[in-house]
This record gives sequence, C-alpha cells and structure tokens, in this order.
Amino acid sequence: MDADLRSIQEARDQVARAAAAQAAFANVSQEVVDRIVRAVANAASSNASRLARLAVDETGMGVYEHKIIKNKFASEILLDYILPLQTVGILREDAKRKMKELAVPMGVVAAIIPTTNPTSTAIYKSLISIKARNAIVMSPHPRAKGCTVETAKVLEAAAVSAGAPAGLVNCMTEPTLEGTQALMRHKQTAVILATGGSDMVRSAYSSGKPAYGVGPGNVPAIIERTAKIAKAVADVVDGKTFDAGVLCSAENSCICDAPIEKAVRDAFRSERAHFCSAEEKLALQRVMIPPSGKGINPDVVGKQPQAIAKLAGFQVATGVKLLVVDLQKVGREDPLSREKLCPVLGFYVEDGWERCCQRAIELLRHGGVGHSLGIHSQDDHVIEQFFLEKPAFRIVVNSNVALGAVGYTTGFAPAMTLGPGAWGGSSTSDNITPLHLINIKRMGMEIRPYGDPLRLATAGSLSRTLTQARTVIPPSQGGDSAVLAAGDVQRIVDEFLRDFRNRVK
Repeated sequence: MDADLRSIQEARDQVARAAAAQAAFANVSQEVVDRIVRAVANAASSNASRLARLAVDETGMGVYEHKIIKNKFASEILLDYILPLQTVGILREDAKRKMKELAVPMGVVAAIIPTTNPTSTAIYKSLISIKARNAIVMSPHPRAKGCTVETAKVLEAAAVSAGAPAGLVNCMTEPTLEGTQALMRHKQTAVILATGGSDMVRSAYSSGKPAYGVGPGNVPAIIERTAKIAKAVADVVDGKTFDAGVLCSAENSCICDAPIEKAVRDAFRSERAHFCSAEEKLALQRVMIPPSGKGINPDVVGKQPQAIAKLAGFQVATGVKLLVVDLQKVGREDPLSREKLCPVLGFYVEDGWERCCQRAIELLRHGGVGHSLGIHSQDDHVIEQFFLEKPAFRIVVNSNVALGAVGYTTGFAPAMTLGPGAWGGSSTSDNITPLHLINIKRMGMEIRPYGDPLRLATAGSLSRTLTQARTVIPPSQGGDSAVLAAGDVQRIVDEFLRDFRNRVK
C-alpha cells in the first residue's frame, strides 16, 4: 500500500479510536478530569529533558536547553493556569434571567504539530484537549515524527494510568499531506488546532471544520528613547535567540528611536550581536530567501548564526549569538523584513515614537498583522498609544516578546497557539485555552410571556372590528374574507402591548 493510502487509513483508525475514548470520557467528573490532567502534565515535565533531546536530534533545529524550558512551560506553567478552570457541569446560573450554562466537550480534536516546536506543542495541545474532556489525534511534521510520537506515548500512558480510557491521546506515525487532510476532514473530527506553515493553516480553514489557526508573527520590537537600553536590548536578544528564533512570537525586527541609536548598537554588540556589512546582508538574502521569493529557506530555520553565516559564504566569531542586518524598507525591496525563524534580526532607525509606530505597522502588515508587538519605553503615554492603535493583539511592554506573548513572562494565558484575530484571518485573537475547546449549552425558562395580539383580542372587539372593516370594503370588492384597515391593526397592537406591560410590571 502506498504511503499516502496508509496515512489516510491510519488517520481514520485513530479518529475512530479517539472518538470511542472520548465517548467514555465525556461524562466524567471535574475531579477525574483534573486528576488525569495533573498526571499527564507531571509525566510531560518529568520527561522534559529527554523529549527536548529527541526533538533537537531529530529536527536539527533549536537549542536543547531552551526546548527543555518550552516543555516545562507547556506542562508546569500551563497546568497552574488550567487546573482551576471549570470545564465540567454547570458553568453559570443566572437566577434573575432563569438561565443555566452547561459545559459540553467538543469531541475529537485534530492537532497539527510543527517541526519547530514539536514536543512542547504536543504537550500543550494534549493538555488543553483533555482538560475540556476531548480526545486528540495529532499529525506531526514528517521531520519531527519520532519525537512527537514518543511524546504522545508518554502522555497517553500517564492518562491511562490515572484512569483515562485508552485512546485519549493519539499521534499518527505515517504523516503525509493526504493523511493530514483526511484527519482534518473526518466526519468525527470536531475541531482543528492548526500550528504550522501558512499553507497548512489555510488547509485547516478550508477543511469545513471549525479551526483555530496560527499565522506568521513577524514581530517588531520598538526601543523608544526613554527605554532602559541595556534591559531592552537584552530582552530583544534573548527573545530572538530563544530556541534559535523558531517561535512565531519571536522578535524579527528592532526599531530604534534615532536619539539612542549609538547606545542601542553598542548594547547589541555587548550582547554579542554581529552587525552585518552590506555584502554580508546580500549574502544572507541570497541564501535565506527561496527562489520563489516566498517564506524562508528551511535550511536556516532554527540554526545558529555561525551555521547560517557559513551557508551564506562568510564567517562570524564563535561567540556570536545574533546576526543583525540594517534595513530601510519593508517588503520586496528589503526581503529580510519578513519573519525569519532564525537568529537574524532586522534593524531600523526612526526618529520619534510616531515614526517608529508607522514602521511597526508596515512590518505587521507584511506578514504578521494581528499577532504581537513589543514596546520598550518608560513613557506611559507612548505605551498607551501603542496599546490603543497598533494592529497586534498582544502588546508586550518592557519584556522579551518571544516569551511574553505566549504567557511566560507576562500574565497572558499560557499557550502555544496564538490567534491573530480577524486581522490575521483567524476566528479568535486569544491565546487558546481549554475554554476554546468546549461548547456551552444553555437552558432558559420563560421570563417574558408572549401573547398573540389577535389571540388576546376579545371576541366582541374583534367582531366589531371585522364588521367595521366590511363596511369599508364591501363583500363585492373584498369577498367574504376579513380585511383590517391599517389603523385597526395598529389599535389592536397598541392595546396588546399596553395590557402586556401591565401584566409584567
């Protein structure tokens, strides 16, 4: 059997297995759900280092130590946030409005797992699915299949040991495009969590199923003249170099306020950033931008600066953490102004926060609208203006944006799926949590009785009205049917409304 056919059949089998498990899990108590969630999170945390090593070795992307942090984030920090959430039973009861709301699981979650963050995304999506009493079937990236499958095995074993039915956590072992599409379009798939390339996210949205998708980030970080420069630059460097820049929330460009340019450049150099020459910039551009002009060469994604420079034909010192390229334009004239998914940072200089703001908007509209933005400033008015006006749904202030946007350094909901909202073509601007994976059923009692005005009209008044109508429209013109004049209809309606208001006072 061909690989695509085997993948399609595996998708069908795993969805059937997940649906059976979810049916058995759908009616458990909140206590049981939380016990299983805690067990799965603890297993993920205990295996964080091993799974991180598997991910780096298999994909060749990222930084081992940082992948441990991501696995811990997706288990420990996420657990602290989701454990108190109520996802079972009556969520809300409004006695005045005589209404109740009930949490209802969605069913089977189809989850697309990227090669950039395979183990942490698998942990995160499994935990939020289980917390909402759903089952999950994951389709890993072919280049991250082994580590994702192993992660699923760890999580499934922990869930079963804590009392979950077998089949709650599943992962395809032969992922292909055809198999992934079969998974997303399966009649028993309820909802899709899509994290990956733009083509895969578009495929999820066109599958005919509800989907939460993540678009590109292309995050700008502004260092305004009142910023604490050393802290701001350190944050940008830490964000851009975290796991070699593979997070979609990572800073992709720094916009520096002109009066502090020299101090900012000096601070970057102190942080072991290498400012590329014009020739090195062109060399990077040639190797990083594919011939099609779209996206980024996968050979540089998640790689270290030394490896990227070598591919481009030049060398940088062993201790260099980040390559910085000076940019003046956004778009085709400066192709490195796009999302880069590696430790290469664009650097702009603009005079005044308003000009910095306009440049940030250009960058967001060039492949990151609705996602995230960082502002480093001590001026509350400037910070407020960025919050009010910029086309990004996560404004991270005086912090590392890569980790701030996902909720590690901020109070945002911890998440590996960040909605860019309608601006970015998504149904939500939220960080996705278990509450996005439940339906809410509502029951309402009558609080405003309705009575048809014609039904409530007394037989006598209706008879008089009909008699008057016949004198206006003789039978020879109107036949035997009763036709009411507009004024009569209005009078009946007015009488009904008056009586109705008197009854409900």
